[in-house]
Amino acid sequence: MENNTFSYNYSVTRNKEVENIRKKYVPEEENKLEKLKRLDLRVQTAGTIEALCLGIVGLLIFGIGMCFFLEVFAGGWWLTALFMIIGTLLMIPAYPLYRWIAKKRKVELTPEIIRLSEEIINSQNS
Repeated sequence: MENNTFSYNYSVTRNKEVENIRKKYVPEEENKLEKLKRLDLRVQTAGTIEALCLGIVGLLIFGIGMCFFLEVFAGGWWLTALFMIIGTLLMIPAYPLYRWIAKKRKVELTPEIIRLSEEIINSQNS
C-alpha cells in the first residue's frame, strides 16, 4: 500500500518576506497613470535646481562682498563693490532661467502628456 499523503506548510510572515525580496528583483511595469504623474512632476519641477544653484552662488558671492563691507576681511571698498555687483548679476537671472527651462520642458512634454491623458480617459469610457 502506498502512502499518498500531502504536507503543506504556510507561513504568512515568511511568504510576505519572500514577496518583498522578490519585488526588488522583478522589473516593475509602469502603468499609464504613473507615467502621467511622473511626466507632470517633471514639468512642475523643471528648472528649480538650476535656478536655485545660480541664485545661491550669487548670494554667497554677495555675502563675501558684505564681509568686505563689514570689515570681516581686510580689503577696500572696491572689493566690496566688485563682489556685490558680481553676486547681484548672478542672482538677477535666476528666476528668468527658471521660467525659460520650465517653459522649454512644458513644450517638450506636452504632446506626451496629452496623448497619455487621452488614452487613460478613453480606456475608462470603454
